Amino acid sequence: MTTKQRAYLKGLAMTIDPIYQIGKSSLTPELTEGINEALEARELIKIAVLKNCMDDPKELAGILAERTHSDVVQVIGKKIVLYKESKDKKKIVLPKA
Repeated sequence: MTTKQRAYLKGLAMTIDPIYQIGKSSLTPELTEGINEALEARELIKIAVLKNCMDDPKELAGILAERTHSDVVQVIGKKIVLYKESKDKKKIVLPKA
């Protein structure tokens, strides 16, 4: 992903609300599966890491990206933004590299 594409996705992510929350049980297989399905449906999602989660948000973002085969757009504080191009329902057109 290029810097230009990442900047474009960051702009889109500013207006969306988190649809998942990671709590004290951290990353469960069910949560990972749900996030993967949400990425397929929406392409760009925001995840909130709650205060009772002791894991580092940057670390969680990396693990989630690896498990869902997505890209980490950004991690700001306790918010994670992930992007994955949908196979069927393409909604976001990225600028050319």
